[in-house]
Amino acid sequence: MNILLFGKNGQVGWELQRSLSVLGAVTALDFDSAEHCGDFANPAGVANTVRSLRPDIIVNAAAHTAVDKAEGEPELARTLNATTPGAIAQEAAALGAWLVHYSTDYVFDGSGSRPWVETDTPAPLSVYGRTKLEGEQLIAQSGAQHLILRTSWVYAARGGNFAKTMLRLAQERERLTVIDDQWGAPTGADLLADVTAHALRHLQRHPQDGGLYHCVAAGETNWHLYAKEVLVLAAQAQPAIKLKATEVAPVPTSAFPTPAVRPHNSRLDVTRLQTTFGLRLPHWREGVARMLTEIL
Repeated sequence: MNILLFGKNGQVGWELQRSLSVLGAVTALDFDSAEHCGDFANPAGVANTVRSLRPDIIVNAAAHTAVDKAEGEPELARTLNATTPGAIAQEAAALGAWLVHYSTDYVFDGSGSRPWVETDTPAPLSVYGRTKLEGEQLIAQSGAQHLILRTSWVYAARGGNFAKTMLRLAQERERLTVIDDQWGAPTGADLLADVTAHALRHLQRHPQDGGLYHCVAAGETNWHLYAKEVLVLAAQAQPAIKLKATEVAPVPTSAFPTPAVRPHNSRLDVTRLQTTFGLRLPHWREGVARMLTEIL
């Protein structure tokens, strides 16, 4: 199989280069790739890339993910998150190729405390959420065979992440303040990549199982509890680490005003994914502990 991957240098894209390599030959592109257009600000150029390479599988790990910045540049966010994925989907439909696309819990309004299921009605609160939802809709309407994975709180050992920020601050300050009224599950980019490869193998045999799924690590936490756990796990992974912080204080979201509204409930129900693809998604602590061991 020939696989075309967009967004190769992002957290998920980097891990996908590893996980997809067992399925076939991977052509991995980013926005600044020279030979083929991978710039999502250029929908026509990206569509031409798909037509030229004629892949069997297209995996889109590219997106406008700067949630606050998107509030000030809605048209660019729409192009990157909706228009270009929609153009890719049209080309995938014409080729008979599979399209894998990643979406977000931000398509929901974050109300309540029950984990969101795939059939719940979206109600995004931000430009990011609205454009990601539109991307989902354009892909579904295209007629292309597709797999859309909604996820949340993605991290990776490569690049910046919440855990790294907390460790840096804990080495600089005696007291940290962290939001305690937003709930979700930290999900490793490596887990998303491995689930993607497994699902694609399954879909080659069972194409009727394509569609929309939620994919996050097991368990739940809030940012405050997550920060406290990071400091405990870091001390276990690297006993020599010097942390100045002696207090991690909980604060509400209102203590940190941002341009984009954050959902309070980012819990996603993964029953459909686990049942359909025969998976057991590990607890979020397992992935975070392994990531910390890797970076410390």
